[in-house]
Amino acid sequence: MLTNKETVMCIETMAKMFPAAHCELEHKNIFELLVAVVLSAQCTDILVNRVTASLFEKYHGPEDYIRVPVEELENDIRSIGLYRNKAKNIQALSRKILDEFDGQVPATHAELESLPGVGRKTANVVLSVGFGVPAIAVDTHVERVSKRLGICRWKDSVTEVENTLMRKLPKEMWSDAHHDMIFFGRYHCKARTPECARCPLLYLCREGKKQAKARGFDG
Repeated sequence: MLTNKETVMCIETMAKMFPAAHCELEHKNIFELLVAVVLSAQCTDILVNRVTASLFEKYHGPEDYIRVPVEELENDIRSIGLYRNKAKNIQALSRKILDEFDGQVPATHAELESLPGVGRKTANVVLSVGFGVPAIAVDTHVERVSKRLGICRWKDSVTEVENTLMRKLPKEMWSDAHHDMIFFGRYHCKARTPECARCPLLYLCREGKKQAKARGFDG
């Protein structure tokens, strides 16, 4: 397991590799961010952005989403995986935001997670990106990178990964670290073809060293 100091150094290295790391879901306000994150479950940001380009022209706020039949909303997001369930959740969360939060996206973990279709990861993204609250959202890239590098254990749950990262990193690094790790995992330490041969963190990475040995090069 990497120490706190080594973990911080890894994040700083990722930040140097991807200095423009940011949330790639396109949005103009916090409600659009929430909808985009809900749509992004088991789906690429590229596809979500393609769909929301027209979706956000048609629907501007929660009241717009509940004015149409669910079948119409389903059709508008049909190219996205799990579109039926996501359409139902978007309408339900829109109604709850209007009924219980005066039409505004709530700004606490508990309130966000009370919305249909919103789990801890989605809540963390909305808090961090939308409200500027320090948070680490553990998606597939953050989990993979954390486990490959040995920041946490292979058997750790998503919640355990999040807690370990929060414990090992200063709070002021949390939100940026989330984006740094996503970019590192998405464009460098990829699931099927990690670029171990040119990775500046290979000397720390137990999984990378295994792959390096298997491929016949030394880190």
